[in-house]
Amino acid sequence: MSAPERLYLDHAATTPVLPEARAAMAAALETWANPSSPHGDGRRARAALEEARKTIADALRWRHDVILTSGASEAIHIAASRAKAEHRIIGSTEHDAVVAAMGADASLVAVDANGIIDLDALDAALAAGPALFAIQQANNETGVIQRLGDIYERVRAAGSLLLADCAQGAGKLPLPDADFIAVSAHKLGGPPGVGALLVKNLATIEASGGQERGYRRGTENLPGVAGLAAALDSGRFADALPRLADLRAQLDREINASGGAVIAEATQRIATIGAYAMPGVASASQVIQLDLAGISVSAGSACSSGSLKPSRILAAMHVPADAAGSVIRVSFGPDIDEADITRFLAAWRDIADRAKARAA
Repeated sequence: MSAPERLYLDHAATTPVLPEARAAMAAALETWANPSSPHGDGRRARAALEEARKTIADALRWRHDVILTSGASEAIHIAASRAKAEHRIIGSTEHDAVVAAMGADASLVAVDANGIIDLDALDAALAAGPALFAIQQANNETGVIQRLGDIYERVRAAGSLLLADCAQGAGKLPLPDADFIAVSAHKLGGPPGVGALLVKNLATIEASGGQERGYRRGTENLPGVAGLAAALDSGRFADALPRLADLRAQLDREINASGGAVIAEATQRIATIGAYAMPGVASASQVIQLDLAGISVSAGSACSSGSLKPSRILAAMHVPADAAGSVIRVSFGPDIDEADITRFLAAWRDIADRAKARAA
């Protein structure tokens, strides 16, 4: 009897490349010249690059500048290192890439038990002077969606700038209003190694020379950019989101009914991510046992899931250490269906039942 097909529930780490993106990349490979070259071949490559840039902006409904990058991490680094603001502020549940880019001197703003930024604490941090505040649209471990409209009002009133890390939200949720927005292709059905920094006003960021009108160095990745543009233009994730929200809600209910716990259940979360605790069973053990059952999930961010350290995101949310050590992340792509949820739940319950039997 053949083994069942693997079930991939780790889309927050990276997504399979969509057929539309693969086709666009293959076509772009035929336009192989350097887009910065002045000859005819280079001009054709430049035209293709600019058409893809326009598609990205249109798909995201962005009417300002788009700087093409190697991914969200580079986009965040560009904004963090060159935004024209004296201070740096971050939320306490930000991605490791943001923490590293903003530097050790960045002020830290606390979150509540649901992972939502403390607005009073943000106001206090902003009172120190013009700053760049970096915050995720949707958290990569818990799916918690920040209230960026309220946040941006405070940031603007303080004469500061907002960097929104939309790696998990772009192509799924409407973009927030912000001065800088980081986008990652491989989180939305595009290829790895490409992304974008959306900039509302180039006057708020220092140029450094090189490509992308002097805001980024390195030969443009035309096939990758074409793949990002096609993935966004397909609308696959955005179209699937209402259905995925129903599936995630079903998973939440069943996990609760089976003795588990839903992290940040009381607040708004993106439909593609759920974080669940299984009392008494370590996260790493769950990941291994689910892997043996043919199901791919993670114990948190793909950038840190190989670490034995507790999640600092869950710690910032005041999740007790024993509960935090039993949390896994389940994340969806546009093709996930009810049968996939049923299969995951059966495997999850089997692990929980075996743990209860051993403890009896």
